[in-house]
Amino acid sequence: MLEEYLPFIWLIVFGNIENLILSSQGVVNGVNPKILGGLSILVVIFWLLLGTVLTDMATQYSDLINFIGGLAIFILGIQSVVEAVKNLKSKGSA
Repeated sequence: MLEEYLPFIWLIVFGNIENLILSSQGVVNGVNPKILGGLSILVVIFWLLLGTVLTDMATQYSDLINFIGGLAIFILGIQSVVEAVKNLKSKGSA
């Protein structure tokens, strides 16, 4: 069963890391942690269900999906770092 998901393993790992980064960025910006946590859980469940249902079809496109997903994760990571640096500079910490 797990063999089906092996082509997507790095997307799963880095996607979870990015989810943590975006959640922490939301908390830093003053978002209610309970609402943010609830929404995050709902999105993860949605992606789990979608991935479970569509894995067979998506396997043939795994290279493209990994590239697009990796690029999106990379861009979001850079964006969150830039925002964090701006936030630190505006508070005078850096």
